[in-house]
Amino acid sequence: MPSDAPAERPASKVLVTAVVLFYIVAALSMVMANKSVLNVTDVPLFFLLVQLLIAVLLFGIGDVLRLFNDRLTFDLKTCRGLAPLVALNVIGLRHVSHQKHNFSNYTLKYVDASFYQVARGLVLPFTVAASYTILSVRPSVLILVSCAIVTAGFFCGVLLDGTPISLVGVAFGVASSSITALASVTIKQSLKVVDGSTILLAWYGNLLSSIVLMPIVLLAGEGPGVIALFSGTSSAAGGSELKTFLWGSLITGGVGFLMSIAGLLSIKVTSPITHMISSAVRGVVQSFLGMWYFGDVISSGRASSIAIVLGGSIYYTWVKHKETEAAAAYEKVSMDDLETGKREGPDSPE
Repeated sequence: MPSDAPAERPASKVLVTAVVLFYIVAALSMVMANKSVLNVTDVPLFFLLVQLLIAVLLFGIGDVLRLFNDRLTFDLKTCRGLAPLVALNVIGLRHVSHQKHNFSNYTLKYVDASFYQVARGLVLPFTVAASYTILSVRPSVLILVSCAIVTAGFFCGVLLDGTPISLVGVAFGVASSSITALASVTIKQSLKVVDGSTILLAWYGNLLSSIVLMPIVLLAGEGPGVIALFSGTSSAAGGSELKTFLWGSLITGGVGFLMSIAGLLSIKVTSPITHMISSAVRGVVQSFLGMWYFGDVISSGRASSIAIVLGGSIYYTWVKHKETEAAAAYEKVSMDDLETGKREGPDSPE
């Protein structure tokens, strides 16, 4: 693939806003539809596999109809270049949309939709830690303060929530947060391998993830559950689970296809941080949708936790914005001083 790709221009505010809204709507649809299916199925791994296969099929159809600017390929050299992303997919069984992975599925399986945002509340601290570990970006004191606020919000929701919660679901939420944080950095780097093509990255991610997931479904012991599901003998929802599973798979597979594009566009056009903030806003809306649609209870502890996590995330965004402005001003002053020195020369009169 060519390496001399043209320099990227900053995206317009209209494009950034459209991409963020697109991502939020698609992600909300995905989570709510997933929760509906996971309430009636005992095979979350197989459910994720079906979603991936539907997304792969839709990518193939789109390629045949020439709906994409980039033609789909399967290149071993590109696969090797995407090794870090593929490794992350294998470890976390992650859908390349930056939102959908198996830990996320299990989190939704064990916790309410309204508590999902709390269970995954450590995305920001993990993102900062991943940036420091992988990219050597050292956080400032104020950045660490914002992470402390978010962490406090997480523990507030886990320890002070007035309704019974699943510690297993919380554990999966923490694992989900770590995978999401690592993906924020890994996807940004992996885009360089495919010359910035979100379509190709989503195609490779979905295809390779589905290939890897097939044997894992059997190794995880979901084979009998899949057979019971299609034979109508599953006890998950009194015999109606197959119909819900099939319809849910079609809906979430289609939405997952959109999410593959929406999530990657959100990272490419904006930044991992803006993407993370949009995820936090989506989580708040998701909590209210869970209360309305699933009858979830939002206790005072849960509401306080969501508010603290969101507040810490917003504070982080403000701090990061100020630090970026300060760095830009410093570079401008330094360049002006350098140019002035060149014009005046080392022996110029005062």
